[in-house]
Amino acid sequence: MPTAECAARQLRATTARTKGAHHALYVVLLKDTRRVGRWGLYVGETTLDPDLRFDQHKIGYKASGHVNRVGVRLLPQLFEHFNPLRRWEAVELEPALAEAFRHAGVSWVEGGH
Repeated sequence: MPTAECAARQLRATTARTKGAHHALYVVLLKDTRRVGRWGLYVGETTLDPDLRFDQHKIGYKASGHVNRVGVRLLPQLFEHFNPLRRWEAVELEPALAEAFRHAGVSWVEGGH
């Protein structure tokens, strides 16, 4: 998904790695063989380590149904450059990142709210 990576790199986080930055964005690769466009992305925001949050989704704890059922793995190249950030910016960037993926042509994007 080179176009998704290019879209993610175009967004900037002003509070990345600053004092008081304890939130993280994360992006999960989705694969659903029942869909026409079988590959997609889920965009989320958390105070936890993204790996731990992904594990929680997969066991069903506070899980997005999409990630729980068809989440494959994290795509750190799409989010690591943002993290960590302050809460207000994570809340703003989560939907902006999802929209950037849609605009870049990713046909199936979940989360980002």
